[in-house]
Amino acid sequence: MIVHLIDGTYELFRHFYGLRRFTKGKDRPYSAVVGVLQTVLQMIEHVKGSASRGHYVEGSVPRGQGAAYLGVATDHVIESFRNRLWADYKTGAGIERALLAQFHPLEEALVAMGVVVWPMIELEADDALASAAHLASKDKRVQKVAIWTPDKDLAQCVRGTRVVQIDGRRKTIRDAAGVREKFGVDRPLIPDLLALVGDAADGYPGIPGIGARTAAQLLNRYGQIEKFPRNVLGEKRDLALLFKKLATLRTDAPLFKKAETLRWRGATPAFAKWAKRMEAPRLLERCDRVKLRHAVLRE
Repeated sequence: MIVHLIDGTYELFRHFYGLRRFTKGKDRPYSAVVGVLQTVLQMIEHVKGSASRGHYVEGSVPRGQGAAYLGVATDHVIESFRNRLWADYKTGAGIERALLAQFHPLEEALVAMGVVVWPMIELEADDALASAAHLASKDKRVQKVAIWTPDKDLAQCVRGTRVVQIDGRRKTIRDAAGVREKFGVDRPLIPDLLALVGDAADGYPGIPGIGARTAAQLLNRYGQIEKFPRNVLGEKRDLALLFKKLATLRTDAPLFKKAETLRWRGATPAFAKWAKRMEAPRLLERCDRVKLRHAVLRE
């Protein structure tokens, strides 16, 4: 069993702005939603051996393995508990209305397509991915967990070669050795690294005067920020520890008990209405074709 965890929020942004190159600013109501559904379906098709190519990275999705196990995490509400810790943490301010309007339809359309979705409110989509990876990795039937997002926060969830991070756009796979090569520290120290250098996407600046190279040197020398000699960060120590709390992903969201619940069993009857609403009849046809082909193979 190989479990695929997809960052739905990232995919929605990626498709929305990717389409902008062709639509000249004329956004269709469900265009980005359709793009995400196509991405997810391409993965299912490849796993089930019913597509010659798709949105996958060579070596990450064994072709024709039979069952597809996957879940999609979304930010149902942009703000989270972190906004109470740091006033400048990312919010929904500045997100274009046409994009924001597609968040909830994406969740509903994915559920109709038969895909497990985790719409996060108090926590973030990244926390859902981290929690799902933690839960799936505890299941003895799970051979590998693939987290599909380029977000550097998720590097802290990588475990050897069993839990890996995949950037579908750049077609790269990052295991524990890859995390060390990329960031200069081992994956448990990723929250500490981000705390020191900051994360502009999430809205916290890091510690002034400490760049990526210096941060890696300090962490490799002393270990976690809590172990730094007092004189290293001085009065900025408490701030660094706050940023570390922001960067540390939660793994305690009770998303599922067994990875088997993530198995894709085909679109639900409700998906026909969604396909019509989105003016995407081929999505319904493809879902039916994949499900039918798999049923024939099982016979």
